[in-house]
Amino acid sequence: MSRIIGVLRRTFGYVREHVGTDQLGNKYYFIPEQKSWTGKHIRAKRMVEAANPAEYEYAEGSIPMEWDAWMRGRRKDPPSIEEILTNQSEREQIKLKAKEVEEKELALQAKEYEEGLVAPAQTVAKGHAAAANFGREEISEEPVSTANTFQPGSWMPTSKK
Repeated sequence: MSRIIGVLRRTFGYVREHVGTDQLGNKYYFIPEQKSWTGKHIRAKRMVEAANPAEYEYAEGSIPMEWDAWMRGRRKDPPSIEEILTNQSEREQIKLKAKEVEEKELALQAKEYEEGLVAPAQTVAKGHAAAANFGREEISEEPVSTANTFQPGSWMPTSKK
């Protein structure tokens, strides 16, 4: 059946050109701008034939970024395998450098906190200044903790109406 459909497509003008295959096994095609046998204008298209055609097996990252850019028309020429591999290694290096910088930043923050250079977090007022109960002490269901003492929150039953 698929051979018959293929023959019909080639006969009636739906010709697709294989552009490339990525390292995951996805195949990319380009359908040039053309007219069908009925005279209908068909604009150029770019498409992918997934290595895992089942929809539920698709996961983010199944199409490399370079091929995705080509599919969406953000780049004119399809990427090469070498380009994809160099970009992938550069992304991995950037991730490693970012991890190193984050570790250094966390160590610096811990050192500054121990030395007392970082101020403790400020208390934030609850509510809005325009509210009628702003600034009033309210009974809270949340526990309150100050210094070395701990006070559990109070609970009040709801009134039955």
